[in-house]
Amino acid sequence: MARVLIVDDERKMRRVLQILLEPLGLESVPSGSGEEALDLFRAEKFDLVLTDLKMPGMSGIELLSALRALDPDVPVVVLTAHGTVQTAVEAMKQGAFDYILKPFDVQTIELIIRNALELRQYRQENRFLKDKDQGPPTTVFENLVGGSAVMQAIYELIRQVAPAKTAVLITGETGTGKELVARAVHNLSPRCDKLFVPLNCAAIPQDLLESELFGHVRGAFTGAQMERTGKFELADGGTLFLDEIGDMAYPLQAKLLRVLQEGIVERIGSNKPIRVDVRVVSSTNRDLSTAIRDGTFREDLYYRLNVFHIHLPPLRERQEDIAALAQFFLEAFGREMGKGGLLLAADAPALLAGYPWPGNVRELRNLMERAAVLCTGTQVDANMLRLLLPGTTAAPAAEEASTPGSDNLQLGSAVEEVERKLILRALGVANDNKAEAARLLGVSERTLWYKLKRYAL
Repeated sequence: MARVLIVDDERKMRRVLQILLEPLGLESVPSGSGEEALDLFRAEKFDLVLTDLKMPGMSGIELLSALRALDPDVPVVVLTAHGTVQTAVEAMKQGAFDYILKPFDVQTIELIIRNALELRQYRQENRFLKDKDQGPPTTVFENLVGGSAVMQAIYELIRQVAPAKTAVLITGETGTGKELVARAVHNLSPRCDKLFVPLNCAAIPQDLLESELFGHVRGAFTGAQMERTGKFELADGGTLFLDEIGDMAYPLQAKLLRVLQEGIVERIGSNKPIRVDVRVVSSTNRDLSTAIRDGTFREDLYYRLNVFHIHLPPLRERQEDIAALAQFFLEAFGREMGKGGLLLAADAPALLAGYPWPGNVRELRNLMERAAVLCTGTQVDANMLRLLLPGTTAAPAAEEASTPGSDNLQLGSAVEEVERKLILRALGVANDNKAEAARLLGVSERTLWYKLKRYAL
């Protein structure tokens, strides 16, 4: 159901427009001012805006300009009882879809609304086709990188399950790339032209998670000053990704189960059923079987979510993919920072393969970003990576250790010199911001201050 935002300072006019939209099968949300409408638009998803021209505070033209900045594709129809050629021209210059004088003919405004919504749909479809023609960044699996046997098996599982509506449960340690697998399932499915809506169940307070999932009506609880569309409604026709589903509170699991079984949601504070067609892909780093035995996760919900299971192994169990992943990230960050396609030196893969990677792919990505920031040449070698990886130390500077006749063959002094240079480089990149420099170096700010004092920097 398309949603229309009605903006008019006259309550009767708002009601007239709502009544007019009902037979068209459109959901309408009224607003009495431009400021309130702008807040609603930022919080909710709308397919069309009908706005009065002259209102106290923000005018219709000002609202139009602000809406176009937020979403250039949303059609805005301006209505006014004080129309002039000048205001009409100004409205069209600002990007209004049409300009209607009050009192208006019902059939005329219905036609304009239908045309505006069709334009919105065409714009969205064209954008999707354009993005699709350009192709994904690497393969159909986007940023999933790796040619190991275990990753090839995962690619095949994704290909098999993607065309169906089957619920998918993705398990694996934190940082293994579970959301990337979920996106690959969506991108290869018939739903790929609809929205992929991610929601991290562990990142949202439990008392707000229900509203995020199902939405709420105005006044449903303290602080609910406006209506909110839930993630299930936003994902209608597409895919909803519930990340860290194992952290969802037990009482809310029963409500989620009901929606999965019936395909109907109700916003908090409303008894109006809303039918949705959503594919649910979920993930967790917890052992849900243990959670079921402990009484913290519903067994019936587990079987509803775990129709098809994909397990992502930790990075330490697919060492043959580490170098390819590191090179992929390094090239991407190099281009992003204007340094071109940076390369791993020949001595780097062996060092990376020997590290346990407790943070998995996410930790490797973070390391490559820091290396790209600090790299002044075209390659990142093992010596630089030793300085950035926790628990490792730099090897002696090659040029100092191998120079004939050099008197400085002490390992400690060579390490200190390299460390001093990296600190200076990080401070330069961070514009002398100590907290940012510490982040780039992968050390605490307290450690950085100690090093600065030690090297008299």
